[in-house]
This record gives sequence, structure tokens and C-alpha cells, in this order.
Amino acid sequence: MTEKRISIALAGNANVGKSIIFNHLTGLHQHIGNWPGKTVERAEGTLRFENYIIDIVDLPGIYSLSTYSLEEIISREYIALEKPDVIINVVDASVLERNLFFTLQLLELESPLVIALNQMDVVAEKGMKIDCGKLERLLDVPVVPCVATKGVGISDLIRKAIEIYERKPRHSPHPPWFGLEVEEKIGKLMATVEQIEMGYPPRWIAIKLLEGDPEVEKLIYACRPAVAEEVKGLCQEIERIHSEPCSSVISSERYNVADRIARDSLRIVVSVKPSWEERLASLTVHQIWGYPIMALTMASVFYGIFRFGSFTSDQLLRVFEEMRLSYFASFGSTMIVMFIWDGLIEGMVAGVTIALPYIVPFYVAMSILESSGYLPRVAFLMDSAMHKIGLHGKAFIPLMLGYGCCVPGCMACKIMETQRERLLASFLATLVPCAARTVVILGLVGAYVGLRWALFLYAFNLIIIFILGRLAFKVLPGEPVGLIMEMPTYKMPSLEVTAKQTWFRLEEFVRIAFPLIIAGNLILVTLRFLNVLPILDQFFSFITVSWLGLPAVTMTPLIFGFLRKELTLVMLAALVGTSNFAAILTKTQMIVYATTIMLYVPCVATIAVLAKEFGYKKALAVTLFEIGFAIMIGGLMLRILELIRI
Repeated sequence: MTEKRISIALAGNANVGKSIIFNHLTGLHQHIGNWPGKTVERAEGTLRFENYIIDIVDLPGIYSLSTYSLEEIISREYIALEKPDVIINVVDASVLERNLFFTLQLLELESPLVIALNQMDVVAEKGMKIDCGKLERLLDVPVVPCVATKGVGISDLIRKAIEIYERKPRHSPHPPWFGLEVEEKIGKLMATVEQIEMGYPPRWIAIKLLEGDPEVEKLIYACRPAVAEEVKGLCQEIERIHSEPCSSVISSERYNVADRIARDSLRIVVSVKPSWEERLASLTVHQIWGYPIMALTMASVFYGIFRFGSFTSDQLLRVFEEMRLSYFASFGSTMIVMFIWDGLIEGMVAGVTIALPYIVPFYVAMSILESSGYLPRVAFLMDSAMHKIGLHGKAFIPLMLGYGCCVPGCMACKIMETQRERLLASFLATLVPCAARTVVILGLVGAYVGLRWALFLYAFNLIIIFILGRLAFKVLPGEPVGLIMEMPTYKMPSLEVTAKQTWFRLEEFVRIAFPLIIAGNLILVTLRFLNVLPILDQFFSFITVSWLGLPAVTMTPLIFGFLRKELTLVMLAALVGTSNFAAILTKTQMIVYATTIMLYVPCVATIAVLAKEFGYKKALAVTLFEIGFAIMIGGLMLRILELIRI
């Protein structure tokens, strides 16, 4: 039989199991990119099922189809304008009413819909039962019970989606009916806007106009300016009846419908005591105990990552050192042989031995914290502190990741709602001392000046992040967004899902970072072979010697720091012929050198990620600012240390 090709979109709130279902369906036949012209991640995959080729798009996890975030705009435009054949709405059955609020908005778009009623095992554990047949009748769409973590119901879900696709004529679910006075106003507006071609259903347009949706208003009022007066009059009538803003009335109507449907289809069958997940959930957001638990968890994660990364990196370095000795023993030490190793192979070696040992366990830890349900609790606890710099609690997650590597830290900023917040969070994430900077801080200042001075630099860095965050918050246009996050129930992370998420994130990192590391390494090795570096040292001595009080030879390692910050120590030792830094640098110079390295842009891979997410102009602006700022602070640090005479 001829294969048919259909398209399916997965839509739902965050943390409802959407990604788990996506991974079950697509396996390794998926790829991650960005939506055209946007910085929001787009996950697509392909599934062959019976005689169908099914293209699956995993839409961003959102809570409404308004215009509060890029994710919401992207999702509604994709559903309404690109018109996938079927929408699978993934619903967390354990918090049914809360999830139905989004389901009702999908029904308003009148797209072919199937409900994936996920986490039915959690529903049973809570002593509840959902009548799926009754829920189907109330929503007028098929409902398929699932337990995504165990793969239960996934095949039934696809079969039902195909059934909806094949149904002739196509069945569009009826949108929910609101109160009589609201329906009367919606009907009047529908009659006005139904002749306007926008791709959206007339009822949906009418509701959005009553809600005051700015994107819909802009499109409609540009075609029919007179509609604005009609909308204004209808909103005033609704507000006079309810004594509330019209947008609040519409939201209340949806919540009332969701509450009624949930109550009619759900019942308590067994009275159960609070589960360990519920007790843990209460404890981890407790206003007193939540913070020490968070500190202990984060400290354990970082300690484990650094221990694993350090051990693995040392072992890999030994292996590659043996390979290097064998390579030169086999091919000699001619200029071409040295250039191939130092320029090409050394770049790959550095990525494998230095970046991957820290990044792989970080991705694993991130996946476990995310799928277990703990990360939203961290964001909640840090919300008040992050608001001081114009961000909300979710921004703490990329900053935390930055201590391992700034590349995944910047990538994680996609969880922020607006472009402004993403840029601000990414800028601050680049200032966090990553594992590579930690090598410099501990290997130089900690080892030769003292641990308290190393800790001082970390504390100083937090002060800098706070000050620059406040300044950037004032400079960047826009208003801060409040924290609205789902608090999912705790669950045991799936080994399969953790492995797949780690693999796809790692694949993206390698694709972005490795080519740039190798290319940058080739350029710098070429400069060294052409004997250009000594000239650069002398040319920039007004910075290194006059302003920073460092030996002129330190300019070359600072340049190499654009590739990765460990090279600022490795290259310095190679250039001066000793790894005993006390023989070439004073304690003051060590602190100044480490301070400068700590504050200027992390590495070429980070710059590449910034360029990919925000464009080359913004990436260049951040890079140039941080270079200038690091040099300025380094010089000021020198003068302060000279005054106190350490």
C-alpha cells in the first residue's frame, strides 16, 4: 500500500510528559533546531506506523494561547496557520482542572484534537478515578489514557490520531460555551469579523478581541478600524455586568467550564494519606527548610560533576599524551607534523578532554533534576533574589548551569519567556565562573595565594553579576515578567529519557562548539608558527604591563583564552617554561590575572551560542563590553591590592 504522510503536533503545559511521549514516538529519528526567525527551540521527528509516515512537532510547553511569550505566539500560529492534521493535547491527569484551561483554548481554535490523558498511574495513587468516556462526551474529543514513562497507551494514542485524520468529513470539536451574556457579545463580534481572512476561526478572533489580545487587535483594526469601537462598547457592557475587566471575565468563564468538566468526570474512590512525593514537595518549597535542601542538592551536584570531570579529564589527558608521543615518534617533528597536531588534533583533544568531562555529567544532572520535578522548586525559591536584578526565579537555572559551562548556561536561557529576559539572563550567565575559569582561580590563586583569596574572587564575581544585572535591567527596554510555573509532582526519572535528552543536548553542543574550537586553534597556531605572537605581546604591553601590571608574555595566553580559559594557564606555563607560577608572578599579579580571566567573555563556543541565539551584533556587543570591563576591573584590582599590600 502507498504510504500516507500526516503531521501531528504535541501541545500542552510544561512538565506534563510531552517530551517523554515525543521521545517514545520518534526515538533517534528527531532533530532539534529553532523556529524560523525565533530563538525558541523546535523539536521535530518522524514515525513510521503501519502504512503512515507521521511528522511530529513538539510544541513549547505553555499555559495559554495568549501573547505573553514567544512560545505562546509560536504555538498558536503553528496550530492555526500551518494547520497540522491532528493536535495531541498532552494533559496531566493528576491536575486535570488546571490542564483543561489550556485544552479549552485549543478547542477554540477548532483543530482536530486528541487528548493524551497522561500520568494515570499518579491519579490511581491519589485514590482518584477519571471517567474517560464521560470526559470524551463533555469535551467532544477522543481521550486516550496514558502512562508515558512506561510507554502505556502510546500506540493507542497514535491509532486514535490516525482515526481522527481519516474521519470524513473532518470533525472539528465544538468550542466551550460561556455564560449567556458573554456568548451574546461573542456572537455579535463573530458576525463582524467572519468576513476577514486571517486563518483563525471567527469565534477565536472574537474572544481574543474581548480579551484585548494586542496581536489580534493589530491585525483586525488595520483591516477594519471601526471594529475597535464595537469591541470597546461590548467590553464595557461585560464589565458593567461583572464589575471586572473583560479579560478577567473571559478567563473566569474558562476556569468555570474547566472546573465543571473536571468535577463531572473525576471522583474520589479511596481516601489516601499524603504520599512521599507530596510530603517531599511541601518540604522542598518550605520557606525555611527549602533553602538548605536546595543548597545541599546543588552542592552535591556540583561536587559530583567536578569530581567526575576532574578524574575523567586526567585519564583522557594521559591517553592523549600517549597518543601525542606515539604520533611524533612515528612522523617526526617537522613543521607540518607539528602544525597538524597543534592546530587540528589539539583542538579536538581539548574539547574531548576538557569540555566533555564536565558537560556530559552536567547534562545528565540537568535532565534528572528536570524530569524529577525539582528544578521548578529551585526557581520558586530563588524568585525573590532574582527579581532584584530584573529577572524571575527561572533565571537561576541557566546561572547555575554556567558554573559547569557557560555554553549550556546560555542555551538554557530559552526557558525565559521574552527575548529581553533571555538576553539579560545569557549576559549574566557569561559572567559566571565556569569549570574552565575555576581551573584558573583554584589552580593559580587558590594554590599560590590561598583559598580565602579564591573564595573572595567568587564572592566578588557575585557582586559584579548583581551590579551589572541591575544596570542591564535599567538599560534594556521592556518590563519584567512575573514567575508563572507549573509545580509538577515528583517522579522517578526515566533512564531512557535521561539518556536521550543528554545525547541530543550533547549533540547540539558538539555541533556548535567543536568546529569553532578547532578553527580558532588553527588560527592561533598559525600566528605562533609565523612568529606573530611576540609582536602582539609587545603591541599590547600598554594593557598587560602598564595597566594590569603583568608580564608582557601574558598577552598570548589571554588571547588563547578566547578558545577556552584553561589555556590561559597551560599556555603561560608553556611560554615561560615552568608550571611554578610563583617564580614568574607575584601574589598581586596572580589575583589580577585571575580576575581579568574571570570576567572577560568565556570562550569562542559561548560567543557562537550568543550569535546563534541573538544575532552577531548582540554577541559582538557582549564580547567587546566584557573584554573592556575585565581589563578595567583588572587594573582597578591591581591598584587596590597595591594599596592594601597583600
